[in-house]
Amino acid sequence: MKGLSHVVRSLLTAIPFALCLLMTNSLYAADAKGCKDSPYLSRFPGAEIDSCNQSDDDSYSFTVEGGKTRKVIEGKKYEVVYNMPPNVGWAPLIRNINTAMAQANWTNDYKSGSEGDSTWHKNGIYLAISMGGGRYHVITVTPINLTQSMVATAAELGTGIGNTGHAVVPGILFDTGKADVKDESKPALEQVAKLLGEHPDWKIWVVGHTDTVGQLAANMDLSKRRAAAVVQALVSQYHVAPARLGSFGNGPYAPVASNDSEQGRAQNRRVEIVKQ
Repeated sequence: MKGLSHVVRSLLTAIPFALCLLMTNSLYAADAKGCKDSPYLSRFPGAEIDSCNQSDDDSYSFTVEGGKTRKVIEGKKYEVVYNMPPNVGWAPLIRNINTAMAQANWTNDYKSGSEGDSTWHKNGIYLAISMGGGRYHVITVTPINLTQSMVATAAELGTGIGNTGHAVVPGILFDTGKADVKDESKPALEQVAKLLGEHPDWKIWVVGHTDTVGQLAANMDLSKRRAAAVVQALVSQYHVAPARLGSFGNGPYAPVASNDSEQGRAQNRRVEIVKQ
């Protein structure tokens, strides 16, 4: 009898444990397959993941400065879309998100008020909330060191100059808002130096271009400083004679694509060489 009593007690203990495991496994059963919560913000109770999207090399335009402007952050992007639980209004969701982010020491860059949209940043990571249509989105971008994997050869640059008098030099990289030529630019600079070595009679202008994000005066100054930095790199690192080079900053005045999309803005942020 004692043995039977022990077995019964064991079964009674195991049943609640098994039920707990079953409930845990089924708690998020309605979530879209392969999706998970944002690592920086837990879900609102009762919400279910409708969809998600992840990219290791992407960008997002965040609303900042209280809604006055937008800031494009490049890096590892993750977006998760939640379906709101039935019979729950937006007010408690907005209140919970704002409280959670503030308590976790995130800095607020923008709040739309009752609409619930907001932008936050912490340790270089940006997070945006958008709401509507019974869903809310959580978008995060973690900056990474993005590299330009494609460079034009000296022959391709020469063909461009021969056809149109100028050529875009892909692969010359700068940090956002800065004019220091990054080390990853060496392959592109090597091709420019090679081109000049193959055409010892050529002189070129190095021309910097920007997109339209930010103030015009700042973009003009930035493009001028970037062009001058490229000239300096060609002189100091590749021993190109200074008399063969000139620099000019064109800012946003000569776009090659629309500035209404990030893809277009990325094309407009460029360095060109122009035959004198």
